[in-house]
Amino acid sequence: MELSDIRREYSKGGLRRDDLPNDPLVLFERWLKQAVEAKLPDPTAMTVATVDGSGQPFQRIVLLKHFDEHGFVFYTNLGSRKAQQLAINNKISLHFPWHMMERQVHITGHVEALSKREVLTYFSSRPKESQVAAWASKQSQRLTARQALEGKYFELKQKFLAGEVPVPTFWGGFRVKFNSIEFWQGGEHRLHDRFLYHDQSEEWTIDRLAP
Repeated sequence: MELSDIRREYSKGGLRRDDLPNDPLVLFERWLKQAVEAKLPDPTAMTVATVDGSGQPFQRIVLLKHFDEHGFVFYTNLGSRKAQQLAINNKISLHFPWHMMERQVHITGHVEALSKREVLTYFSSRPKESQVAAWASKQSQRLTARQALEGKYFELKQKFLAGEVPVPTFWGGFRVKFNSIEFWQGGEHRLHDRFLYHDQSEEWTIDRLAP
């Protein structure tokens, strides 16, 4: 198999300057809605990139749970690798890979911790099995075997069987305060369309980037 021979043309349409709203969230909402309506698998899945204290980048897939003019929201174990890295360096990058629609969105910014009320509201909305799993998993810590994780899960499931599952003290979330959003639309002959919104004072500046 020659990896260099694997390619395809992008032909689902372009993106023009006249198509762009002044507010990037308007276009993001439109694209996300279209991804959901197209029944793309995991349309809210995004790559979250952080950097550790030595400058080593890390990436993982996380689900977007909310967005508005204040930022993009996700939840996690506060003892996880990403949370520990964000405690040292709060800069972050998000990437939405909507391959079937030949689109990508790239977001940069910094994070702020969510309030206890926001965390409680979302945690209470999760299925009970997911709530129990949040207690069972010491995210990013070494495991001796999968059986240890499953055993802890079933132990806690029995413990919380009759009542509500409280929010773990080690569980929370982040809001990504964004300062740039780039929209990428695939084009024929690799002549892709890229537009970068970046924040300057009170208005968004929009630049077309070479593919």
